[in-house]
Amino acid sequence: MSDTSLGNPDAAEPSGAVAVIDQIHSLIDELQTMNLAGCSHNELVDVAAETERAIARMTFAGDRQIVEIADRDLPHKTGHRSITAFMTHRLRVADPMRRTKQRHATATHLSPTGEPLEPEHPALAEALADGHVSTSHVRAVLDVLDQIPHAVDHDVKVAAERQMAEIAVDHTPADITALGARLLAHLDPDGTLADDTDRKRRRNLSVHRQRADGTAKMTANLTPELLARITMLLAVWATPGMNNPDDPNSPHGSIEDADPDTVAAAAERDDRTPAQLNHDAFNALLKAVFDDGLLGKSHRGLPTQLIIKADLTDLVREAGFATTATGTLIPIPDLIDMAANAQPWLAVFKDATAVPLYFGRGKRLATREQRLVSFARPDGESCSTPGCGLAAAHVEMHHAQLDWADGGLTDITDLTPACPKHNRMVGKQAGQFTTRMVREGPDEGRCAWRLNAKPGAPPNPERINRRPDIPRRFAQHLQQVRTEIHGPDTESGNETRLQMREVIDLRNASDAEATLASLLLAAAYPRG
Repeated sequence: MSDTSLGNPDAAEPSGAVAVIDQIHSLIDELQTMNLAGCSHNELVDVAAETERAIARMTFAGDRQIVEIADRDLPHKTGHRSITAFMTHRLRVADPMRRTKQRHATATHLSPTGEPLEPEHPALAEALADGHVSTSHVRAVLDVLDQIPHAVDHDVKVAAERQMAEIAVDHTPADITALGARLLAHLDPDGTLADDTDRKRRRNLSVHRQRADGTAKMTANLTPELLARITMLLAVWATPGMNNPDDPNSPHGSIEDADPDTVAAAAERDDRTPAQLNHDAFNALLKAVFDDGLLGKSHRGLPTQLIIKADLTDLVREAGFATTATGTLIPIPDLIDMAANAQPWLAVFKDATAVPLYFGRGKRLATREQRLVSFARPDGESCSTPGCGLAAAHVEMHHAQLDWADGGLTDITDLTPACPKHNRMVGKQAGQFTTRMVREGPDEGRCAWRLNAKPGAPPNPERINRRPDIPRRFAQHLQQVRTEIHGPDTESGNETRLQMREVIDLRNASDAEATLASLLLAAAYPRG
């Protein structure tokens, strides 16, 4: 833990801080294994409460250390682009953005001239340092304070911060949100202090991660302009009887263009909730946008259509999930329905395909065929940089083995998906990445990334993005568990074959074709 690991030979002896941390770990070891049976009820409650207080105080101490790390520019010395990247990859902070917001609010920073700057919210900082509030309390308070309009006077904001810190000491995070709403109503009872600056500052639309069942939640704070457009859309597209995916006779599009009698008959059969009507209206609108080509013809070399990848095993057993170029998981039964009206593009590995994929120095940019084959690879659904999950629809093709400027080749075996951010971070300087294509072993055909460190600092290891390996590794674990429980599988494997409207006869596949890795469906829905 000494500074010698960063090339500083002057700090060979462990500092007092290192000794304190060692003591803390020793005490935690003792606390984790201590027999609590001897505690009375009151003592046990007090011990639990003080443990939570100690956790909060440790967080405050950790924020001070991160400030010191930033002041010494240690993130750049260790090859990281920012303090956020350092917190993510070196300190393994779970939510570095939220932690940074907390640090700015409660930690003491240094000015450019070296003078200490008081925390943005000193009352909240004091409560956290004493362990009277936790990080969850701090986040709840900051969420309230962020909603105070800009037009509110400074002294009012200071008083509000002290009030919310006082509330946080005695209440739960949920209580903070409720009581904070009451305070905000008091500060601006008529809503007259909020202006266009506040509305623009708060505007957002977020699509959350998919749940286990494939659904996802969307949240938004809408400006009045967007709200007006959405409410008009829902008025003409989200009416009962319209755009019902479960009713083949339901009219699609705007109610203004539909036959009134047909709409009335469909409305009699429509049992959807208002929220489901809104959902189906948005889906119908976006389908119309795709069909009309309003998204353009190409995005980063891929066609602006629904491009979907599915594993052959999942297709045969009609179970599991397929993956789109934007990273969305689609259940295989839904994919089969979509494929019935799609134009399939088949990719077969490892044998050579019929499209030209090797251009050497003849072309600099990857072709559409190369982009599609790259996505079809087992690891092609996202940026190949370790820890990056940006979907294939948003990536570029990186000359991984040798950069184009250095004589690299535009061959499919030398190309790897890389998001614009990481593609620009490849180079020979500290803080940049060195990449190469793995030519043998289980990772053959994948890209290895190494973060360059400054001279004197220990070299960073090569890393490969393991995110695409999760389904395969899970299948291996599951097979091992089933073998341990039930013994070796001796069944003949009479599986139901996939029947699709497109003529793709999987039953006549040869042994070589058994290496089929993916089926990409450019799901261009029929118009009209």
